[in-house]
Amino acid sequence: MNHAARRIGRSLALVLPVVLVLSGTLAVARVPWSSSSGTQMLTASEHRASTKATSRAPQDVLRDRLVAELQEKDPGVALTGLQQEMAQRPSLARHCTSIARALGRAAVQKYGSVQRASRYSRPVCDTSFATGASRMR
Repeated sequence: MNHAARRIGRSLALVLPVVLVLSGTLAVARVPWSSSSGTQMLTASEHRASTKATSRAPQDVLRDRLVAELQEKDPGVALTGLQQEMAQRPSLARHCTSIARALGRAAVQKYGSVQRASRYSRPVCDTSFATGASRMR
């Protein structure tokens, strides 16, 4: 009797996992995951592309926004925006110098001369705007 019980136990130990996996696979295959009423499905590559666009660092977003503002208006407006952002979001303070330097470089590119871009210089982030402008020579 003991020998027969062991044999049945071993058989079940081998067969039961296979049966469970197959029944689970069949159950999942029969579920209507999407209705056929014209819904659009995204592929995995589309999902990755959308997450890349939204995963930019806050300092990069701020820098790009301020450079665009500088191009539309003038460097004074962008530097004022930088000062306001640093007051509102102190966590970005460590990036202030690099953003101000980028604004200085963008101002030189916009006006074509260091002297004209330097007119807008302010003591924002330890004169990093002027440093960025002067290195464009």
